[in-house]
Amino acid sequence: MDLAFERRGTGAPLILIHGIGHHWQAWLPVIDRLAAAHTVIAVDLPGFGRSPELPPGIPYTAESLADAIESFCALLGVREPAVAGNSLGGYLALELAARGVVRSAVALSPVGFWSRPEFGYARAVLRALRATARALPPEGAACLAGSSALRGLSAGLLVAHPSRLEPTALAAAVQALGAAPGFEETLVSFDGMMPPAPPKSPITIAWGEHDRLLVRRQAIRAARWSGQRVKLLKGCGHIPMSDDPELVARVVLEAVGPG
Repeated sequence: MDLAFERRGTGAPLILIHGIGHHWQAWLPVIDRLAAAHTVIAVDLPGFGRSPELPPGIPYTAESLADAIESFCALLGVREPAVAGNSLGGYLALELAARGVVRSAVALSPVGFWSRPEFGYARAVLRALRATARALPPEGAACLAGSSALRGLSAGLLVAHPSRLEPTALAAAVQALGAAPGFEETLVSFDGMMPPAPPKSPITIAWGEHDRLLVRRQAIRAARWSGQRVKLLKGCGHIPMSDDPELVARVVLEAVGPG
């Protein structure tokens, strides 16, 4: 599938996958650090960012989105890349590892390890954020991002340090969230989501110490599922790339190996 993406660097390929409602620019704080060792390809999922929607008749599920990433890699001629994802992207990284089509996978606070009440909470938060983003006029997103107090209110559930967000990046993220045609169907597909099949490729799971969307006790379930210790990203929230770019880049590079 032909998807919007950003490519930087040289070396072994590393695919970066964002979370629900976001776009590839979520990885901007770390992309150049990763590109120093790899050919980094940050992609917009179908129906998000600047990528087209899934073809008619194909539902928005983790499986179909993983299919789209596989198809995208084939289109670029990329075989068995390393992959890193955050939130929904983290689940997709684990799904691709379960298929054995990636060299290794890194999942940052992946969805799918929640209890029913935790899922209900996360769904309510995501829908509230989406409704706010859709209600704002274009200039409203810029005003929100430019105010430190409003920035804290709008982003505090997703990052531990809203003040570290670039105002322009936050405004663009708010607009992407409000405009994403794949959001609602993807969110509905989360209901009843189970962890992927056991991985065939090496995986690393890391969780934000201050994740307020997918609370960190979910990391315990992820550890039990994977049979390995989950790394704790100290001082980070649900989208850790802006909280501590150096830490996130180090965790990813240690997991995927040299380029």
